[in-house]
Amino acid sequence: MSGFFFFQKRFQIRKVMIAVLAAVLSAALIAGCGRIPAKSDSKEKADGAVQSEKDGSENLSGGEAGEPQAGTEGPETPAEGDAGENAADLPAPGDRANGSPDADAPKAPAESSVNVENDGEAAKAVVNEESGEKTAETAVNAESGEEKAEEEAEAVCGDERADQYLPLLEGKRVAVFSNQTGIVGNKVLNTESNSEKKGSADAAAVREEGLIPFGQNADGTPVEYGEHILDALVRQGVDVTVAFSPEHGFRGTEDAGAQVDSYTDEKTGVPVVSLYGGGSMYPSDADLDRFDTLVIDIQDVGLRFYTYYISMYYLMDACAEAGKEVVLLDRPNPNGFYVDGPILQDGFYSGVGLLPIPVVHGMTLGELAQMINGEGWLSAGKDACSLTVVPCENYRHDTLTALVTRPSPNLKDMCAIYLYPSTCLFENTACSVGRGTEHPFEIFGSPWLEGAEGYDFTFTPEDMEGAHSPAFEGQTCYGKDLREIPLAQILEEHIHLNYIIDTYHSMQAQGAGGSFFGSPDGAGHCWIDYLCGTDQVRLMIEEGRSAEEISASWQEDVENFKAQRKPYLLYEE
Repeated sequence: MSGFFFFQKRFQIRKVMIAVLAAVLSAALIAGCGRIPAKSDSKEKADGAVQSEKDGSENLSGGEAGEPQAGTEGPETPAEGDAGENAADLPAPGDRANGSPDADAPKAPAESSVNVENDGEAAKAVVNEESGEKTAETAVNAESGEEKAEEEAEAVCGDERADQYLPLLEGKRVAVFSNQTGIVGNKVLNTESNSEKKGSADAAAVREEGLIPFGQNADGTPVEYGEHILDALVRQGVDVTVAFSPEHGFRGTEDAGAQVDSYTDEKTGVPVVSLYGGGSMYPSDADLDRFDTLVIDIQDVGLRFYTYYISMYYLMDACAEAGKEVVLLDRPNPNGFYVDGPILQDGFYSGVGLLPIPVVHGMTLGELAQMINGEGWLSAGKDACSLTVVPCENYRHDTLTALVTRPSPNLKDMCAIYLYPSTCLFENTACSVGRGTEHPFEIFGSPWLEGAEGYDFTFTPEDMEGAHSPAFEGQTCYGKDLREIPLAQILEEHIHLNYIIDTYHSMQAQGAGGSFFGSPDGAGHCWIDYLCGTDQVRLMIEEGRSAEEISASWQEDVENFKAQRKPYLLYEE
């Protein structure tokens, strides 16, 4: 029983007028810079598979997702797999030997900005719709809100299509890149009725469902998850010799950017190697020698500053150079119904941005992996990785999908995942984004907003698992609770800049000490610049430009990117 509960009885997105969050107040810039002081002391190949073969393989040599970490120190503090890593901590592609950092890698090829011609012929999936009985349902286009009638079967994840990938693993030593999200088919059993958790038909119920914490049923009882991909492969006799874990660890409980130790999985006896062990982000030569084929099965949320794709990139890069095969079991992207945000610019490559793509790229990991390979972004060049993508079935980009488990510690429900592209911009500013509470990325506030008009919601961050020493720990923060906004409105808003613009001006009016955006690094960049992939968003906010003006500044680049990515898409838009 599949638990991806794809909001299969989809709801119609209704147009809702957006209430003004706060009056924009003009005043002097916040004095000072650096850490915002506490008020008290002025202070996260078989049929149906898509294969992309590497060129010249005979000559290959051997050698936070996650979300952002809360803090107020500026860009030294990472955002989360969730948004990431220290900009100087990640090695450049090709630097696997010494792990030396290079904030400007990888660069896109000079003529790759609008390369619609796909010389490498990255193959497109032909979706096999023979599995599952189709039923007539009313669907909703998540982008336009238009209702459309169509016959549709339940979506199937790539890891459910064992007949497509098990033949590729026969006689091979296999590595697995995954974490707690690698539940085969995202199966979730209701612990009371042993029945599948379903989506709801009306918008009000869906909004309520979006606030149900992952891991719980509507009545608050814990859910029972299905089989993990590691356990499934071992059970079916696959020779799994090593597993790799991304930011937050294999079980997804570690803080954003935290060093995670390697260990041996008790259930299977498989060694788990952390790619966040404090050294190079690449697997070591010894770890590469352990396997022939890498299987990737991990849930992403479709944002450039969500770091799981960065770990995938380094694994693909290492596999390309070592002549290893990569089999990616694709999953739907919960933010796959739109593309938004500025393209990553030269000078802003970091641990929360490694590819020249928008903040919200709208691609599944399988599609993004094909683009990485086909655009020549790997160190070994165009189509250097022997990549096979096992696509989802019955999925398209305008399908609204719901996850079943936290993809990282501070994305605790679907509402947070939809708000994340907008609220993550508060990371490492003078405003808490709710880390250290039960509702990170759904609330925001600061002690400095006490008494500010429209910032009446209060919360107090506390130390907890996945959020140790959060910003403004133990202090009352005054801000906003975005859970009150209808989910349909959140889906329509995409990256909603007014949250941070209004708060910036309101905090100026409060006369808060320190800089709202934190202290810049040696390059003159603040953390929001690395999240956005450019300093132009911050500079335009400081100039008093409107959200509409700022958003318009990247629309041409977004359209160019859509054309560039088109040859690599596996699913209808």
